[in-house]
Amino acid sequence: MNLIEIERVETISKEDFYTLYVKKQKPLVIEKLTQDWPAYEKWNLNYIKSVAGEKTVPLYDDRPVSHKDGFNQAHTQMKMADYIDLLQSKPTNYRIFLYELMKEVPLLQQDFKWPNIGLRLVKQLPMLFFGGENSKVFMHYDIDYSNILHFHFHGTKQCMLFDPQQTPYLYKVPHALIAREDIDFDAPDFEKFPALQNAKGYITHLKHGEMLYMPEGYWHYMKYQSAGFSMSLRAFPRRIPNLSKAFYNVFIMRYFDVMMRKLKGQAWIDYKNAKAMKNSSK
Repeated sequence: MNLIEIERVETISKEDFYTLYVKKQKPLVIEKLTQDWPAYEKWNLNYIKSVAGEKTVPLYDDRPVSHKDGFNQAHTQMKMADYIDLLQSKPTNYRIFLYELMKEVPLLQQDFKWPNIGLRLVKQLPMLFFGGENSKVFMHYDIDYSNILHFHFHGTKQCMLFDPQQTPYLYKVPHALIAREDIDFDAPDFEKFPALQNAKGYITHLKHGEMLYMPEGYWHYMKYQSAGFSMSLRAFPRRIPNLSKAFYNVFIMRYFDVMMRKLKGQAWIDYKNAKAMKNSSK
């Protein structure tokens, strides 16, 4: 695909970060933002197992969306200790997605610092994400159009981004936040999905302690190159049109989609996938 490396800096002032990246809505990797956090030294899978091993956690895999699923409904669950044993023993598709582990384990709240980086961050407890080697997070954008600071720990994670202007080429599923799930963004089939050849995006590979800034509404596809976990901090969208889109997604779109799944069943999912093909083929 037509991808360029995301810019990287070791450190940056909050003035430069806001002026050069937030205002311009450009992604950036900051390599050393977390090096004064306790998490930088402490956070690895064994540490998480030691402090949260008894917690029961929701797990997701890469099965296609079904009309039987609720919005962001987990596929199974297990003890965190058992899940980390699985991550460390072999590749697995099971992931933890948008999990408030810090609410369950308050001790973890002492390990990070709210960065003074020029964004007015939402001071809710951060969400955590876990994945096994080669597990993938399908191409999507966030429901609230937030500016996201995404921190990675333990291992390496590939991140592919597309700005919202690339949406026509990405086979977006209507009434949803995802691209078609049968697209392999690591090795796309351009005969089946020719519009992808027109999409221009970004790529990077996050290592332990590095932070990726994702501007509001950016599409992102994540692949865990080794077992690891990440944390996200968020700031509300700055642009008024994106605030209105966030409101629509949160309070109208997702409820409409759930209703249509109940009324139409799998025919609704099939219709949306066919509409995605038709729209991007234009």
